[in-house]
Amino acid sequence: MTEHSQGAKSSNGHENPCDCSVEGIVTIDARGQMVLPKELRERAGIRPGDRFAVVFSERKGSVCCITLIKKDHLDSYITSLVHPEQKICRTEDNETLRS
Repeated sequence: MTEHSQGAKSSNGHENPCDCSVEGIVTIDARGQMVLPKELRERAGIRPGDRFAVVFSERKGSVCCITLIKKDHLDSYITSLVHPEQKICRTEDNETLRS
């Protein structure tokens, strides 16, 4: 199950710098926990002990989206929010910003 939204505009009118896709549906159990299927963890390179920032997006006063951002990518994500006109370009060794 993959639905892509390439080149979608964000709420501030800027083009979304990432390729977003719906990869699956998860369920929250009675204890408030969810399991990410193995194939999703492998694709995302998620390992036990990895840390994530939890980001809420709201629409009309209600949380509509919950995004997990790997701690290692948090700085570049924040930079893209502060300076949306800059594009984040990933290289093998590091990330660089381009205007």
